[in-house]
Amino acid sequence: MFTPSSHDVRRFFCEAFRKQQAGELLSPMDAIAADWIAAHPEYASTLADADAAVARDYSVESGQTNPFLHLSMHLSIAEQVQVDQPRGIRDAFTGLSTRLGAHEAHHQIMECLGQMIWASQRAGTEPDTEAYIECVRKGAR
Repeated sequence: MFTPSSHDVRRFFCEAFRKQQAGELLSPMDAIAADWIAAHPEYASTLADADAAVARDYSVESGQTNPFLHLSMHLSIAEQVQVDQPRGIRDAFTGLSTRLGAHEAHHQIMECLGQMIWASQRAGTEPDTEAYIECVRKGAR
């Protein structure tokens, strides 16, 4: 199993951005990343300098959004919806995106995903995917 470091993730997004800007051929994963990058033009200056992006601290104390975490969550949610894992996420996403649009639905799902991960880490238990799906469904109402 591949477990990328935060530096690997940052370099991946910076490279996808660079390839997109240069009009180079994108792998399927690069293309998905590039679509989400395009939906977040506020991250362009960060993604344009890979070395600075790798070195930068995005701690909670700094008060800045971590663009790499944000983009990674978009990728995770897109994959979850595509393969319907956890089961029910696709239907929950469809309901939410019908009401809010796909991008805003992703942002709502990020809140639920973050809550699930936080609760799991705090309790030292496996993530509660049923609560996650229910959270997303409630957002769709």
